[in-house]
Amino acid sequence: MTLSRTPLALALLFITTAHAADEASTPQQARTLPTVDVHATTANSYRATDSQLDTFGSFGSAPLHDTPAAITVITRAQIDDRQPRTLSELVRGDAAINDNYAPAGYYQDVSIRGFPLDLATGFRFNGMIMSAEQLLALEGKERVEVLKGLGGLEAGVVEPGGLVNYVSKRTADVHTVTVGTDSHGSSYEALDLGAWFTPTFGVRVNAANEKTHSYVEHADGRRSFVSVAADWKISDKATLLLDTDYQTSGQRSASGYQLLGGTDIPQHPSRTRLLGYQPWQRPVGIHASNSSLRFNYRFSDNWNAQLSAGHSHTVIDDNVAFAYGCFYAASCASGATPGYFFAPNGDYDVYDFRSPDDTRQNDELRGVVTGSFATGSVDHELNLGATSFRRTVDQRPYVYDYVGTANIDDRVVPVFDPSPNQPGPSVRRLTSWQRTLFAIDRVHLGEAWQVLAGARYVRLDERSYDDAGAPDRHTRMDKTLPQAAVLWQPSEPLTTYVSYGEGLSLGREAPYWTSNGGTTLAPLHSRQVEAGVKYAVNDALDLQAALYRIRQSYQFARPDDTPEAFTFVQQGQEVHTGIELNLAGRVTDNLRLTASANVIRARAEDTGAPSYEDHQVVNVPRWRTALYADYSLPFAPGLAVLGGWRYASANVATPDGSLRVPAYHVFDAGLRYATHVDGHALTFRLNVDNVFNHFYWRDTGSSGGDSYLFPGMPRLARLSMTYEL
Repeated sequence: MTLSRTPLALALLFITTAHAADEASTPQQARTLPTVDVHATTANSYRATDSQLDTFGSFGSAPLHDTPAAITVITRAQIDDRQPRTLSELVRGDAAINDNYAPAGYYQDVSIRGFPLDLATGFRFNGMIMSAEQLLALEGKERVEVLKGLGGLEAGVVEPGGLVNYVSKRTADVHTVTVGTDSHGSSYEALDLGAWFTPTFGVRVNAANEKTHSYVEHADGRRSFVSVAADWKISDKATLLLDTDYQTSGQRSASGYQLLGGTDIPQHPSRTRLLGYQPWQRPVGIHASNSSLRFNYRFSDNWNAQLSAGHSHTVIDDNVAFAYGCFYAASCASGATPGYFFAPNGDYDVYDFRSPDDTRQNDELRGVVTGSFATGSVDHELNLGATSFRRTVDQRPYVYDYVGTANIDDRVVPVFDPSPNQPGPSVRRLTSWQRTLFAIDRVHLGEAWQVLAGARYVRLDERSYDDAGAPDRHTRMDKTLPQAAVLWQPSEPLTTYVSYGEGLSLGREAPYWTSNGGTTLAPLHSRQVEAGVKYAVNDALDLQAALYRIRQSYQFARPDDTPEAFTFVQQGQEVHTGIELNLAGRVTDNLRLTASANVIRARAEDTGAPSYEDHQVVNVPRWRTALYADYSLPFAPGLAVLGGWRYASANVATPDGSLRVPAYHVFDAGLRYATHVDGHALTFRLNVDNVFNHFYWRDTGSSGGDSYLFPGMPRLARLSMTYEL
């Protein structure tokens, strides 16, 4: 299928003159132990009642309402209505999530509660650890679940911010085609086909093809995606679920800006200019596959087991004309400006960076038994499990050579000759094993009180190698991570809880420009205390509030008297204290919404570097809010008005807190129209992101110890049509 450039004005006229029926509301589900899999949402719901994270995970078998943790579920309805294409766009609706080095045209990362996720362990595919160095496709996903806060018992070695879990669509009798375009002339086609071939066996296939005309010059892209989900009800007690997907993509990556001289924000940045562009620069190619196999067995009404296997494989052909620093610029020759920032006058160096066949692979096995029993008058829900996880990284010695110097105000970047050097042969760079045992008991003390107590034992064995394949580092560690919570439910709609947990995350590698550059620091221990309230306003609307405090050793480049002037250390504590509010569901018969607010105080303490303390840490806005609304017009059946508002306060851009990018407000708008043609459902969706085309800095995050500034996306309209075959 192909789709030519579509005039949005004509599409709007068509949408507003058609006719359709209204949508139905979604009933609340009752709490039960899981049988096969959890289906927490329906196609038209902004509210979820369950998630995989609380089914066979660390919180016992309970619905979200009874889970002592802050979990946001981005439902299929939200994904369809907002039409996100990237991770950055997907998570806009939760104020506790922020971009953290999320370039256009490249795989992206986020932070949760101010802590960046580890792309190696912070993302899940149907609960299994995936390699997130890929463009994460959404066509085959039923929902996306975000655990906010410490996931030590849930995940083992993971950053303290939380987890993101992508949940596959399950077999259903569905057959739809979607075509779309945007205001730049991109084309998009997708198929969603599913059927039960017998009462016990069914398959669902999703496929997509997209050609992106990027808002960044010279950064057009393409991707193709296919996924297969198969459900086999072997017997009344046993089921087998298979999910696999594959995606290939290619797009030039956009380099971020850097501070001018390390002290000034660029005054006239461009959101559309590809810094360092060279005509010989090839797109970044990413080929990724993810698979999970889950066998569920019900021993009785009270006891279940699940055996799972997960495989995630990513190959990245990295090709970037990378804009970085000013080591070779004449304006930085005096040495007064650190070479790892842009020059005060906007000069920057351009590097030919090529790293083909960069291969990341995650493999995991997991076994879990869940059950309920009673000891006298006390009821128990028990989860016992074991996991084995291996991650490998294979890379070729890359090319990273200076080729010339340009300036951020160059309308046309000078053309330089590429490096004549070539990457070397591929070698193993990392083998990491995590083996864990975990157990948790949810104890019911009467109707109103519950106590959860558990622990995960983690054995970490990790070996890294240099670019010649010679052993470089060997990390071995054993750690027991406890978790506990108390829940009080004075009435059915209200749940309150207090929880405590501990986590373990890997130390970061010191930046090359520090005195110990290339050294990987020791794993870090983290702790979290959280108090929360969950209230079911009615059968279709949920309110969550959580107060949290997370502590972890502070990792930073400490100023000192070494020749490099900095040493990368773990010293003092990074303490994040915040409160977040979330509302999701149907407010009235015609109004659905999601609303989120997060206020966070993120500080470094006892670091030995006084200028790094008593202010917000880098890339953690103190205030963030997000609101998305969907209002079905009562006088125009089938027509709904969509709108969104995002706000972030000023965001720190330097470790000493001396520089901040300004606060911003961004408004989004849209329309949805549903009708029928000859008995077939037909839905149009129009979204306009950043309606007022406001310039803002969305990200001051870092990668490899270097800091970058990424501007937000300019105004972009997307139009799609979904037809039921």
